[in-house]
Amino acid sequence: MAKISKSAAKERIEALSTELKRHNYEYYVLNNPVITDFEFDLKMQELQALEALYPDLALPDSPTKVVGSDIDTGENASSGSSGSEEALLRVDKNLVVPSEPEPRAKFEQIEHKYPMLSLGNTYNREDMEAFCTKLEADSGGELEYSCELKFDGVAICLTYIDGRLKQAVTRGDGVKGDNVIANVLTIKSIPQQLKGTGWPREFEIRGEIFMPWSAFEALNREKEEIGEQPFANPRNAASGSLKLQSSAQVAGRGLDCVLYHLLGEDLPFKTHSEAINAAAGWGLPVSELSQVRKGAAQVLDYIEYWDTHRKALPYATDGVVIKINDLQLQKRLGFTAKSPRWATAYKFKPEQALTRLNSIDYQVGRTGAVTPVANLEPVPLSGTVVKRASLHNKDQMDLLDIRIGDWVYVEKGGEIIPKITGVELKKRPDGAQKPDFPTLCPDCGTPLVRDSDEARHYCPNQSGCPTQIKAAFVHFVSRDAMDILAGEATIDQLYNLGYIRRLSDLFTLTKEQLMVLDGWQEKSCDNFLASLQKSKGVPFERVLYAIGIRHVGKTTAKTLAGAFNDIDTLAAAGQEQLAQTEDIGPIVAASIAEWFADEGNRSLIEALRSAGLQMKAAAREQLSNALEGVSIVVSGVFSISREELKALIEAHGGTSPSSVSGKTGYLLAGANPGDTKVKKANALNIPIIDEDQFYKLIGR
Repeated sequence: MAKISKSAAKERIEALSTELKRHNYEYYVLNNPVITDFEFDLKMQELQALEALYPDLALPDSPTKVVGSDIDTGENASSGSSGSEEALLRVDKNLVVPSEPEPRAKFEQIEHKYPMLSLGNTYNREDMEAFCTKLEADSGGELEYSCELKFDGVAICLTYIDGRLKQAVTRGDGVKGDNVIANVLTIKSIPQQLKGTGWPREFEIRGEIFMPWSAFEALNREKEEIGEQPFANPRNAASGSLKLQSSAQVAGRGLDCVLYHLLGEDLPFKTHSEAINAAAGWGLPVSELSQVRKGAAQVLDYIEYWDTHRKALPYATDGVVIKINDLQLQKRLGFTAKSPRWATAYKFKPEQALTRLNSIDYQVGRTGAVTPVANLEPVPLSGTVVKRASLHNKDQMDLLDIRIGDWVYVEKGGEIIPKITGVELKKRPDGAQKPDFPTLCPDCGTPLVRDSDEARHYCPNQSGCPTQIKAAFVHFVSRDAMDILAGEATIDQLYNLGYIRRLSDLFTLTKEQLMVLDGWQEKSCDNFLASLQKSKGVPFERVLYAIGIRHVGKTTAKTLAGAFNDIDTLAAAGQEQLAQTEDIGPIVAASIAEWFADEGNRSLIEALRSAGLQMKAAAREQLSNALEGVSIVVSGVFSISREELKALIEAHGGTSPSSVSGKTGYLLAGANPGDTKVKKANALNIPIIDEDQFYKLIGR
């Protein structure tokens, strides 16, 4: 690097250290990075070069020496430790945080038996070749390397004792991490009990928990439907999901896992590939795409192949990891303070295009959220022509400092979702105008609102904004909701003709009205009317999802239906009672209470009830009276879902409230039960039973 004075280097080292610590917090704790990995790595390389030039200026807690931590300690992020969100916002007012942070659980912290370090990395093939050449020169000959895809997810360390999974700990700060075993137990690919024979009595195996593209896209669709900020990429989605309070919610996120590093005392393996093959035989999920290659040329061939073919994979990858295959040689080479000397990562450069921003549209969603969408000069990128890209919200526009007519850098998140990552200021045209984010709804002209804790602006005119009304109908008729034979075009026609204004109007439509729709014949009308009739049998939980309460997705609707049983009980519940319901946080509780407080919404419920829709959960089969008069609170992770356990309790005559009280008969505790419930049960001398004891109570 160019010569720099010691005083200037000191100032730059301090600035880079503070900035990189903040970005680590955004990435690992908030799951909401505001710069790309490539930009982060460039800043890290600059800091490493400055510290090499002036070693005495390196800070004791420099990001070059400390692993980025996923532990939220509540300290100020600017001090170098992970901090609270509020503290971080004081550091950088331009930080874009998710509009609705998901509830994060507090986990037991466990010290790693072996430090959990990070990898060095490069984006340069020459650097990778030099890495191999140096290792081979030091070792006296050509080496075998295990070449593995670098999954873009969250690092995890699993401990098995006597073949059974005992703990699952995140990387944390490399020394200690969070034990998230209750949530990991919901991941189907991770076995609780190993199969076969020959596994060590105790060992650790490390890997990555990730979210496949299909699960990621489904999750973001649901988030957008209920008015929440979508995740930026599958890595953020996986990390956020793994730290949720509710294991039931985690189970619905579609997480998967790949394992790639075995650790333990006196393991009977000579090579890394032998150890991983053995793990596969025990039923552990490993990648079938890993290969052993000999010498730098074969390593580079593997990298070249996957730099192209990774785009067809069903999950996100951001590089290739290279490890010396010989375990004795790994042990001899050892570690630096932050990473192993026997492994490194080659990271794929994100494919990027530079194009002109022509204009910005402001789209209104079903819940009233206003999303700015950039209209771009068409540009080829990763096999498609990109014309539009979401700018998410006003904060993101301000952070980019974007102008109409700017030349902007566009990338595809995981080669799928176009996003604007920066502005080329050198090409900014003279007089380029900063866009004015609308203060009025682009559709109905109602003044927009923005809650203090949200990043999005909303149109509050749910009952009068045409875009929101039509989108609500499209949601209502969708397959996961009422499953009525109508699409967006049909809804547009019905609305434009004045036939529908609120959801219940669908059930008053006549065949004569339908016959005037473009392209509709008698059979089309009969099929539509038959689907309306059939929808009256849709269960209560789907009706609750269909009516479109903000923040109430399919999982939340199912939880509410189980907890409150019917629409009247739910409508009468206050915000405090709703917030005390398991898996329902204060933001969702406030949204539900606000929805039912609206007279128009209450009137809608009565109209839908009159139309014949299900407003009560189906009666459960009564199996026995074994638990008659007994109240059992369920907490933790079990061999079946908590909803199934609660149904069993009720089927045997008992009740299953969400919180422990003096009237509670038992606390049914699975893996990782809630600390508050356990403490309260102990304080009230309430018996705590496990799943086997519960089955004995009901005679199973």
